[in-house]
Order: sequence, then C-alpha cells, then structure tokens
Amino acid sequence: MKQYHPTRYAGWLACFTLLSYLLSAAGLLPADVATVSGWLTLFTMLPAVKASARKQSVVLFLLGVTGLATGYWLGAEISWRSVFAANVPLLTMFVAITFLSLTNAPDNDERLPTGNKAAAVTAFGTTLLGAVINMSVIFVFGDRLKRGGKLTDAQQIILARCFTAAAWWSPFFIATGVALMYAPGMAWKATVAPGAIMALVGIGYTLVDVHRRSTSPFEGYPLKAESLIIPVLMAIAVLILHHFFPQIRIMILISLLSVLGALLFMQERPRRLTLKDFVDNRLHSAGPQFALFLAAGVFSAGIKAMIALYPNLIDLHQFSFDASMFAVILALMIIAGLLGVHPVISIAVVSPVLLPLNPNTTTLGFMFLSTWAISTGSGPLSGIGLILTGRYGASSRRIIANNWHYIVTMWALACLVNAVLLA
Repeated sequence: MKQYHPTRYAGWLACFTLLSYLLSAAGLLPADVATVSGWLTLFTMLPAVKASARKQSVVLFLLGVTGLATGYWLGAEISWRSVFAANVPLLTMFVAITFLSLTNAPDNDERLPTGNKAAAVTAFGTTLLGAVINMSVIFVFGDRLKRGGKLTDAQQIILARCFTAAAWWSPFFIATGVALMYAPGMAWKATVAPGAIMALVGIGYTLVDVHRRSTSPFEGYPLKAESLIIPVLMAIAVLILHHFFPQIRIMILISLLSVLGALLFMQERPRRLTLKDFVDNRLHSAGPQFALFLAAGVFSAGIKAMIALYPNLIDLHQFSFDASMFAVILALMIIAGLLGVHPVISIAVVSPVLLPLNPNTTTLGFMFLSTWAISTGSGPLSGIGLILTGRYGASSRRIIANNWHYIVTMWALACLVNAVLLA
C-alpha cells in the first residue's frame, strides 16, 4: 500500500486557499470557497503536525465547540459561517508571506566576522530579514553560526530577541495579521512609529547586554548590505500603498505584495521548478499554523458565545481599557507566553473579553504586538525557544536567566510608549 504523504496535496491546497480568498475579497468568488479550502488544507496537513501541536489544537477546538454548542442549545445567536471562517484571512496571509523565504540568498562566505560591529550587523540583519522571511532567518543564521551544534548565549540572545522585535513594526510578521484580526479597526500605521521605537530600544538593549556579558569576541553572521534591500523595499511599499489605497484591507495588501515580491526577487533558478519544489515540499510546514489558527478561531467564537449568554461571567464594564489595564493584561499575557501558551491563544481569549469595553483598538493591537514580541523572544517554550533548545543545544534555564531582565524592561517600556503615544 502506498504511504500517505500530506505534502502531495497540502501545498497546492494552501495555494488555492490563498488564491480563492483574494478572489473572494475582489468579489469574484464566494467567501465560503476559501473557508472550505482552508479546512481541507488542515486535514491534509494534520498527519504531519507534531503530536504536541495537534493535541493543543484539538483541545482548543473541542473547548470552542463545547462553548458554541452550549450557546446554541441555550438560544444564543451564532453565525456558523463566521465561526469557521474566523481566521482564514490570517492563514492566507501566512501562506503568502511564507513565499518570501524564496527571496533569501544563500551565503557562501566562509569567514565569520567578529566584534561589536559583527554583533550589530547580526542584530539588525536578523530583524530586517526576519521581518520578511520570518522564521527562516533563525535557521539560516543559526546553522551558519553554530559551533559543535551549539550557539553561544550571546548568539541565542541576539537571534531570538532581534527576530521577534520585528513583530512590533513589520507588516509581514504574522503577529500583525493576528493583531488586525483580533483588534478590528486597528490603525496599523499608527503603531509603526511606536513599534519602531520598541524594536530599536530592544535591539540596543540587547547589544549592550551582549557586550556586557561577553568574555570573547562575538562571532556574527557575514551579512551583505544588498541582502537588506528587499525587506526595506517591501516594508516601504506596504506603507506607500496603504496610504494611497486605504480602502484595500492591509492583510490583503500584505498578501498580494508578499507573493509578487517573492516572484520578483526569487533567488533560485529556474523559477518554475523552484516554485513547484516549494509548494510540493515546503509549504506543508505550515501545518501547525493551520491547526492552531483555525482552532483558535473556533475557541474564540466559543468564548464569545458564553459571554453573550452570561455577560456577568467576566464583567469588566466597571473598568475602562486605560494605561493601567494595558499594563496588567500585557503582563499576564507575557507570563502566559513564558508558560508555553501561544500568543494566538491568549489573544483569542483576551480579545472577546475586552472588545465589549469599546477600547481604542489601535492600543489593543499594540498590546497584542507587544505580547508577541516580548514573550516569544524570551521564553524557552515558545516556537523560537523550542528551536534554540532542540536544534542549537540551549538550556531552558539559561534562556530564562538570560532574558528575565529584558522581559521586565520591555514590558515597562511598552507601557510607557502606550501611555505617551497611543493611550
């Protein structure tokens, strides 16, 4: 009997989900097509999803279905179409930005630069390239820097913190899509300047931290200046197009630019075979994201149904979403992230609880971006943390010891930036 390979169909189904969603946004196709395609893509990818991610997604899905079933039984109004379509736009954006990894050029330079300049180049290179090619930058840089299968503490710190700092400002970072989905009405452009401040201070703090703790010269990545042209051009293109075409939803704009950018700046040749190999053999790695995001959408809908039935269950109406509440909830979400709760889950829980307070959704979105940037770059149980421990020999205890002060500092700075620039 022929062995089942999810990659045989999953990548092409993911592409069809992206295409059908963009066509539906243009009014050329019913939105249900993308929804059905997204769930079919998940089912084909599911056998390749690791047991831990699968278990987490199943638990979320079942909890959401339980809440929805209870709500339906007791008379709550539920739009089942919206339940299953909730995070499909987010998934299509994720599929689109995954193509940007094709723009990354392999580096053949055998020598590793050393010193403070090498640390700075590696830090800014990680955040700028990571802003576009996302998680791929960790593997590209990490595999190049490791010695004996391990990274030094300084290298781990720079890669993790500087990569996730892109969540504060990059439109191509999946955190932006999550914030836009769960903080409806968020003015993304209004978060770019505060986010850039957070990212720059975070990188500066990290470089000082690495310099202070280093006992030997830092070995950095041999980055070429031309490698940074693409991410800078892509980010500028989003800002310009969003300014002149505000009627186009930012997630659709990002998805379109991601695919076009990948086709224009693709490094490998021939293009057709490279694209076919990418769809056949690499897109299936999006399985955990499909499972988590679709399950989180159902989970969040279940929470909304229960809140609609029992409005006093989590009643915050006597409060307002001010700077104090921002600080408390951000701290709780960061702690949840350090304990292994994916930001998508904590955001899916917090959003339906806070939206009835009619918050400033731009402030709410900035809180979600800060949660993502701080918790995923500093904890051993985040996706980045698991890569560092599993692939590069990092110690979970050392990750916490190296980052606790960064967590506290960036939390305090996020609260200050919010109070001064956004609240």
